[in-house]
Amino acid sequence: MKIIKSFFLLVCGFLAFSQELPPIEKFTTDHYIGDNQNWMVSQGENQFIYVANNKGLLVYNGAEWTTYNSPNKTIIRAVNAIGDKIYTGCYAEFGFWKKNEFGVLIYTSLVNKLAENVLKDEQIWNILDYNEWVVFQSSSRIYFYNTLTESFKIISTTHNIYKVFKVNNKIYYHVANEGVFVVENGKPKLVIDHPILKTERVIYVFESQQSLMLVTRSSGFFKYENEQLVAWETSADLLLKDIDVFSSLQLKDGSLVIGTISDGIIHLQANGDIKYQITQKTGLTNNTVLSLFEDVEHNVWAGLDNGINCINVKSSINTFIDYEGVLGTVYTTKVFKDNLYIGTNQGLFYRGLHQVNDAFKFIEGTAGQVWDLFNLNDSYLFCGHHFGTFLIEDNLAIKISNTLGAWGFKTIPNQDHLLLQGNYSGLLILENKNNTWQVRNKIKSFKNSSRYFEINNKNQVWVSHEYKGVFKLKLNDSLTQVEKRDMETDLQLGENSSLIRYKNRMLYASDEGVFGYNETLQKFEKDSVLSSTINASDYISGKLVVDEAGKLWTFSKDNISYIENDDVTNTPIVKTISIPSKYRKGVLGFENISITNPNTYILGTANGYITLNLNDINKESDYLIHLNTVELKTIDDELISQVLDSEGLFNHNYGVLAFGYAVPEYETYVDVKYQYMLEGHTEKWSKWSGDTRVTFENLNFGDYTFKVRAKIGNNLSKNTTTYSFTVKRPWYLTNTALLLYFLLLLIIIFITHKAYKRHYVNKFKQEQLENERLIMQINNEKLNQDIESKNRELAISTMSIINKNKVLNKIKKEIKNTKGSDNIEAIKLIDSNLNDAKDWSFFEKAFNNADKGFLDKIKKAHPDLTPNDLRFCAYLRLNLSSKEMAPLLNISTKSVETKRYRLRKKLNLEHDSGLVNYMLNF
Repeated sequence: MKIIKSFFLLVCGFLAFSQELPPIEKFTTDHYIGDNQNWMVSQGENQFIYVANNKGLLVYNGAEWTTYNSPNKTIIRAVNAIGDKIYTGCYAEFGFWKKNEFGVLIYTSLVNKLAENVLKDEQIWNILDYNEWVVFQSSSRIYFYNTLTESFKIISTTHNIYKVFKVNNKIYYHVANEGVFVVENGKPKLVIDHPILKTERVIYVFESQQSLMLVTRSSGFFKYENEQLVAWETSADLLLKDIDVFSSLQLKDGSLVIGTISDGIIHLQANGDIKYQITQKTGLTNNTVLSLFEDVEHNVWAGLDNGINCINVKSSINTFIDYEGVLGTVYTTKVFKDNLYIGTNQGLFYRGLHQVNDAFKFIEGTAGQVWDLFNLNDSYLFCGHHFGTFLIEDNLAIKISNTLGAWGFKTIPNQDHLLLQGNYSGLLILENKNNTWQVRNKIKSFKNSSRYFEINNKNQVWVSHEYKGVFKLKLNDSLTQVEKRDMETDLQLGENSSLIRYKNRMLYASDEGVFGYNETLQKFEKDSVLSSTINASDYISGKLVVDEAGKLWTFSKDNISYIENDDVTNTPIVKTISIPSKYRKGVLGFENISITNPNTYILGTANGYITLNLNDINKESDYLIHLNTVELKTIDDELISQVLDSEGLFNHNYGVLAFGYAVPEYETYVDVKYQYMLEGHTEKWSKWSGDTRVTFENLNFGDYTFKVRAKIGNNLSKNTTTYSFTVKRPWYLTNTALLLYFLLLLIIIFITHKAYKRHYVNKFKQEQLENERLIMQINNEKLNQDIESKNRELAISTMSIINKNKVLNKIKKEIKNTKGSDNIEAIKLIDSNLNDAKDWSFFEKAFNNADKGFLDKIKKAHPDLTPNDLRFCAYLRLNLSSKEMAPLLNISTKSVETKRYRLRKKLNLEHDSGLVNYMLNF
């Protein structure tokens, strides 16, 4: 029996390894700040997730986790979000949490409402919502809390209560050594007392086909009908009898999820058949599942012994992940004769198309890189391999070509027995001869690698080379040689570019967009519709794929897209699927997708593949975005939470204003991006970003409205959340300050006016003084000119007298030297002219005009001076030499010196005092 069980578990292990499983979002202690164990999960009205953790209450808003410490520092083992309250229970304590005005959960204990302290040494294990009641279950009591009257009703037992259940709006609970009870009319009633329930533990109770179903820890399933408990036999019985069930949950679709102690999660269909098993080996974070919960989007949350997992059981995407590294990176997939073949970097594998639980098998001889699989009319399957070309028959690989690097295969129009193959070194023709495929010939005159190539009915071949460009080849009729070779100069070289034929039209794709060949103009032209799926900002690959149903697929950073043609207008219709490249994890430039079933596709990835159901992939959900926090960060780095449901009023001196927001969305392959706008600061929406917080620094005073919206995949959130606030004016810009500024301005204007007035008055006075000074200067200059003129006159008169006297003295001397009687009279006449008073009068007048007051002053200072002395002083004042004065005084030069001496004595001058200087300075 042990051997059989071991074999069964081993088979189940292989099944699990080969299964296509729903995506799993994993959260560990690195994501949330808490302990490893998570005991119960619930969801609130706002779609937030609440988890009972060893450390406290964990809250997940879709973007970030928040931890609230346990109210009494003990392990929180139960949580249930009911209405706007989150009820929790721990050791000797239970109550509820509710958001305050700042969006922070505040705890309120309900223990003090009990009539007596009956919770001593008890642990709350479960919480249920039952009409107006909230049911708290401990090991020995069930507390019914009435939310309307805030009163309690208690049911006690002598044995341990394993667990309480709500089924069809009735409360059931299992008591050790007694059985299953139901609460009716406010009292417990034993309904199932089967012996197995006295030794076994009931993990879960649910209803199926109007029968009560029981899941036990290690004895399988039981059905209670007609007051009889009988085993419910399913295909999972053998598996369930060898595992320990710790938790269980009936999903809304009727299927059942089993959480085990060491074997992960088992998903059973409604009839009890195994749908799949997820273990730590196939993607679960931990194999011990402490709790299970289904959210409103039908995701299953697993509270694990180490971590939290969200399983997207209803996702239109399933994953096959090669955790063991057996398959490798998938480069090509193909369905052929009810088998699914996958070509990887490690070889060619296959399994039955509908045997999704079967393991993939390796086809011998194909070890190495597989580039392409080609299904020819469901008759032949070709494998393009690094080491050559294989034909797959009865899942055996038959090598038909040793030419390295078989990139792909194309049918040749009107020649069904021939295939064109591209390889590392050019092109080959494969021929079906006598029902055997073989290499017919290599096409001469072309040796470039031909990964992307197409041929038309005119023997024209296009070959796209990533680093050289697009070649246009004309083959001869026998397809043996290139007759003409041209380059498509209209196309730019592009990284990860590709070439393909779609709807009888040649297409080339690169980071510049998608270009279609115009047969009339014989050139490539940009296709605006198809190029909408490939743009420079979102570009990662120009790989184009045409699937078996005729859809054209493109791949971008955030999406994969496919193009269908409208049945009526035949116009292309673009549809996008939001699976970002970070989730696809494929090899850029080698993206591959193929159809497996109607509307079901398989997409190769770096560690397996994912499957897509197009019927459900584009369903829309009414996601809401929530504003979770508004915080102010002061200049001292102090964070101050703000009220969320009213307008904010902030002081100007706060440095940073931060907003936190998120969409409670839990799909693994759905990317959420956010866009915000701060009206009053900018009128443009920001770029889409995955950030769930934004900060604004040093906002100017004024009124603002913060808006934020989300894009979930390719769908906008149902709402745009807003928050209005006002940044107050700084103190120096308040109305009082402005009034003071106005008054100060008036004072400044008044003072300035006065200053300007004084300035211009002073300036006028200064100009007036300057004018007067100028007039005075002009007058002085005129006076100086007059003085100079008088001096000139004086000088002229003096010189005239000197010259006259010189002439007279000469005449006198000549007369004296001439003998005659008349000489005496002539000499007298000359003497009278030499002493002529008229000369002195003229000189005195001119001297007084030039130097007014001198003679009066010298006369006043020295009254004993004679007129001759005054005359001599005047000559000294004119700084005349003794030689010049002698003719004027009609005396000799020696007599002049004598006269100087005598004048000095009259003036009482010191010996060292100059007579001329005295006169000049007088």
